[in-house]
Amino acid sequence: MTKFSGEDLESLLVRTTLCVQVGDLSYGGHLATDAVLRLCHVVRMRWLAGLGWSETDAGGAVLIMADAAVQYLAQGFYGDELSAEMGIEDIGKGGFALLFRLTRIADGKVLARARTGMVCFDYAHQKVCRLPEALRTVLEVV
Repeated sequence: MTKFSGEDLESLLVRTTLCVQVGDLSYGGHLATDAVLRLCHVVRMRWLAGLGWSETDAGGAVLIMADAAVQYLAQGFYGDELSAEMGIEDIGKGGFALLFRLTRIADGKVLARARTGMVCFDYAHQKVCRLPEALRTVLEVV
């Protein structure tokens, strides 16, 4: 995740704001690690919606998450407003990686970084398929 961990946002696809909700909290009363992936999902869905797409039709393909990694850096709490950024790396024939950074707006503290491996999937044939040209074009513009 080093490419997206600093101030270099060349790969930025979208920036949005989120708010830590009660359902995002762990038993310790702070932002749960698993909630970080849910927040990343919201960011991904907003990006796709902004393109007029969804996870079931991202330029002609279904997107599925093949893997994920979360680096939890600081505690977030109920009501914290977050700046959520999503970037791209490792564009391949059938997939790519999305990189996320969640920063508390009030103090600029990075709470978490995440990386999700996304692949295009053909449910009819139950296999990974090539990136559709429309999706590749959007990803490579960055």
